[in-house]
Amino acid sequence: MSEKFSLTQLEQNEIFIRRHIGPSEDEQLEMCKTLGVSSVKELIDQTVPGSIRLPETLNIGDAQTEEQTLAYLKSVASENQIAKSYIGLGYHPVSVPNVIQRNVLENPGWYTAYTPYQPEIAQGRLESLLNFQQLTIDLTGLELASASLLDEATAAAEAMALAKRVAKAKKANTFFIANDVFPQTIDVVKTRAELFGFEIVVDAAEKVSEYDIFGALFHYTGQEGQVNDIKPLIEATQEKKAIAIVAADIMSLIMLEGPAQFGADVVLGSAQRFGVPMGYGGPHAAFFATTDKFKRSLPGRIIGVSKDRRGNKALRMAMQTREQHIRREKANSNICTAQVLLANMASFYAVYHGPKGLKAIAQRINRLADIFALGLKEKGIKLVNDSWFDTVTFEAVNKDEILARAANKLVNFRSDLDGKLSVSMHETVGREDIIELFDVVLGEGHGLTVEALDNAAQGFDSVPAEYTRKTDILTHPVFNAYQSETEMLRYIRKLESKDLSLNHSMISLGSCTMKLNATAEMIPVTWPEFGNMHPFAPMSQAQGYRKMIGELSDWLIEITGYDNISMQPNSGAQGEYAGLIAIRKYHESRGDHHRNICLIPSSAHGTNPASAQMASMKVVLVECDKQGNIDMADLKAKAEEHKDALSCIMVTYPSTHGVYEESIREVCDIVHDNGGQVYMDGANMNAQVGLTAPGFIGSDVSHLNLHKTFCIPHGGGGPGMGPIGVKAHLAPFLPNHQVTKVEFFGDNDIDGMTINGGADNGAVSAAPYGSAGILPISWAYIAMMGKHGLQQATEVAILNANYITERLSKHFPILYRGRNNRVAHECIVDIRPLKESSGISEMDIAKRLNDYGFHAPTMSFPVAGTLMIEPTESEAKVEIDRFIDALISIREEIAKVESGQWTLDNNPLVFAPHTSEDVLDPNWDRAYARDYAAFPCEAVKQNKFWPTVTRIDDVYGDRNLICSCPDIDSYRDE
Repeated sequence: MSEKFSLTQLEQNEIFIRRHIGPSEDEQLEMCKTLGVSSVKELIDQTVPGSIRLPETLNIGDAQTEEQTLAYLKSVASENQIAKSYIGLGYHPVSVPNVIQRNVLENPGWYTAYTPYQPEIAQGRLESLLNFQQLTIDLTGLELASASLLDEATAAAEAMALAKRVAKAKKANTFFIANDVFPQTIDVVKTRAELFGFEIVVDAAEKVSEYDIFGALFHYTGQEGQVNDIKPLIEATQEKKAIAIVAADIMSLIMLEGPAQFGADVVLGSAQRFGVPMGYGGPHAAFFATTDKFKRSLPGRIIGVSKDRRGNKALRMAMQTREQHIRREKANSNICTAQVLLANMASFYAVYHGPKGLKAIAQRINRLADIFALGLKEKGIKLVNDSWFDTVTFEAVNKDEILARAANKLVNFRSDLDGKLSVSMHETVGREDIIELFDVVLGEGHGLTVEALDNAAQGFDSVPAEYTRKTDILTHPVFNAYQSETEMLRYIRKLESKDLSLNHSMISLGSCTMKLNATAEMIPVTWPEFGNMHPFAPMSQAQGYRKMIGELSDWLIEITGYDNISMQPNSGAQGEYAGLIAIRKYHESRGDHHRNICLIPSSAHGTNPASAQMASMKVVLVECDKQGNIDMADLKAKAEEHKDALSCIMVTYPSTHGVYEESIREVCDIVHDNGGQVYMDGANMNAQVGLTAPGFIGSDVSHLNLHKTFCIPHGGGGPGMGPIGVKAHLAPFLPNHQVTKVEFFGDNDIDGMTINGGADNGAVSAAPYGSAGILPISWAYIAMMGKHGLQQATEVAILNANYITERLSKHFPILYRGRNNRVAHECIVDIRPLKESSGISEMDIAKRLNDYGFHAPTMSFPVAGTLMIEPTESEAKVEIDRFIDALISIREEIAKVESGQWTLDNNPLVFAPHTSEDVLDPNWDRAYARDYAAFPCEAVKQNKFWPTVTRIDDVYGDRNLICSCPDIDSYRDE
């Protein structure tokens, strides 16, 4: 008789944990045996210092099933009221083409890929981003564009910093902002300017000539909708030897001439309305363009055209020597995350609709605005603006009455203007919506019809003739070849096939935590209840968001050991920036305006010194000892030397060297004793959750990379989220927002101190809760893992890393180890001795791994000539073993070079990666066989990933900088 099957509720609930965590219990025991321990618990006791272990299990509840989680989250989402939004202010309802939603936004082949630092296996993403740059160049008329920034307001702040760097008005310290720029943009720019010590003037645009400035920011279509006469404004700015910056609506640029035609130095804006849902504020890609002469001051990533070893066209990220991971505090910006997934969506939106389709959409939006405006005029309503693209603002004598009717019909206007209301049209508005708008504004029985007004609008031109677009746009074949869904589907698939993502193999990047992004976590992102919410909708309509964000905040506060949290920063680097602002404002509140020294260990992430520079702090490096730990004597000496000016230390835990430093509490004490604060970089929270916590250790503030530890996918290089947790004394200095006040979560009365959440503080992101649209991912992850699953995830991440370390240590030198010879959740393989003995570099190994079907580990960070490996808890033992076997096989290849069997210039490592074209070359003259080049082991034969280009020539690309789509002839050749 068969044994009766029994499954308890707890076992049922923990099924997801077993799905998320790669190794089974039996496999975990096998790995423990390799490590010489009897259990995972014994390994953790050997690895994590007892002095920092949490005394109790996390208080966040038990694991929930996928079904329970999605059902509850759906009920939470249903508490959002999705009104018809005409608020505008840079956020608009959109129609996401289904072929893009299903095959890009919901496709792990696109959303699980990493930043394209290994371009040979990222040509698909890079092509789509190049299309985004070409789109930006065409619409703005400028020569050079980046591959996206975090949001429009951040882009404006970056433009101000660029202006200060390049303007010839060197003595000027004032930045001018026209008073019709979006309020959230003014807010973010003011925050950035305050830290840089710049003066900000907000005044009528035509008064720009009255000020001594280094740059000025104008809106092409002002916040009330007027098409501004930007040409004289640009001229007046440039007469001051200042930089003229124009913010523009991307859809309006289909009808309006590119600002470069009138002399603009920089043009920026949001690409959100090109097929990206509002998501309560993000994530959305910002576009940014400037002239070629400012290329070395451009913030963010640039995709450039180069060539590979065989002379084929190949794409890669260009001019990285400008950036934070190389220049540190001298970088243009601390930006480490772009909005790649969203830039790709906007890019595909343009490809799918093509110039004709986009023109039809833009003209229809403008026509609907014309019809609405003419109807109001016919009924005696006074219009505020006499030109517009999509936004009509009018005087509202009976404003309260109109808003009451609007609320009754679930219609949202922009209503914060004194005595005025504003209505912004968008692509989802229909004729029946126009009638409803008339009903709301005029009351029913107005007698207006769309047909009559449409006829009246014939010949009416709301766009001034001088600014009507005359230059062609999107003439490249890529924007004119994929307008059928069949062709679009195949184009998306073609690009996807060129990229290695987590749906193909393990991505072992140290410090980047490329773990599973479970399908159940991703599903709520595209629910309309979350996607279609405007960030400035009334709070009463966003109760579902409020509840979800509140619960997530409470969980993160519990996990981190802090007292309060801000969800506003929409990248890890921006979280660093916001945390340093809080520290700076805290010191200033105590009269310590002079505290500006930031201690940073030499092993720190590049964003750390760059963020410190953005917060106007002076970086003082602290050395590390031979074991990779902070040199405590050096730390103590420098903390005491600078005690009168010490602001903070920025420290990563476990360290960037992959070990739990025993002295971390002493580090905190030394800094506190000398008047400073402790900023703990959250990059390695994957090795803390459930075992220890930054607040418990003694830190004052941390950012959390939700796109790492808490399962938001990397999206090919973005999006990310970097909320900051703080101790109570820093809570009053968290960022707020001048359009919609932020509700803070956590304890509001700690030790008799009331936390007001910094009601008057400026913003660091355009939206109050940053990229709120992706927060359901982290919420679902925590709900389905529960307190035990989260701790188990940390433990298995440590197990996997130590297992890799142990097996690889027999073939490669491991650079750093901690207590009991253990590592944390990542290890550093030292390639320098092998390079000395063979000439083979870490770059050669990285590219050869592509042939084995793997993305390379992190190269030369934090130590040059090394590979940093992080397996995460999600990788099964079979995949980890396959990765280890690949590296062991590569070590055997290096041995053949060492022994002279292969020469340094003729071996599979220096020619890697190998494409199909490469191995089919009839003139093959290598010292190794073709089949070995492509199929070096049996596992590769079963699941081959073919790089589409051979090794790319970066030097050629930077010397011959091309950052737009290749010309038509190259497409004909292809």
